[in-house]
Amino acid sequence: MFNYQKAKLDNISCMQKLVLAEVESGIILERSDDEIATNIRSYTLVFKDNELIAFCALHIHSPSLGEIRSLVVKEDFRGKNIGKKLVLKLLDEGKELGLQKVLSLTYKQSFFERLDFTEIPKESLPEHKIWADCIKCKHFPICNEVSLVKNL
Repeated sequence: MFNYQKAKLDNISCMQKLVLAEVESGIILERSDDEIATNIRSYTLVFKDNELIAFCALHIHSPSLGEIRSLVVKEDFRGKNIGKKLVLKLLDEGKELGLQKVLSLTYKQSFFERLDFTEIPKESLPEHKIWADCIKCKHFPICNEVSLVKNL
């Protein structure tokens, strides 16, 4: 029913369309086409009948730390465990790569807690995360997101 696959460069425009509402509302950080292209191998996409309905990235910060980011599921498909299955696939990928921990910075704390992530102080986030990503957010420096981590 659902087809999970790694992103390709020609998926970027449909990825940008799917995430647009969340970017405009400030839920997801805007990423340029070039930034997505640079990190294209991080993204896993979900299709139903050749329509992109969800995607998420496993971004690598260091040899031991990854991050689940840019999780979006098309509104019509929310509540069907697509996001959960997608994150679980990325956590398995992280284990295969040898990561020890995966973090998430999110407004959806309970979603990640159901996947055994635990809240951590934002001050414990890698400094390069703050200066590479958070500083670009329209909510910076007053951030209501919650930092969570999962040991793999």
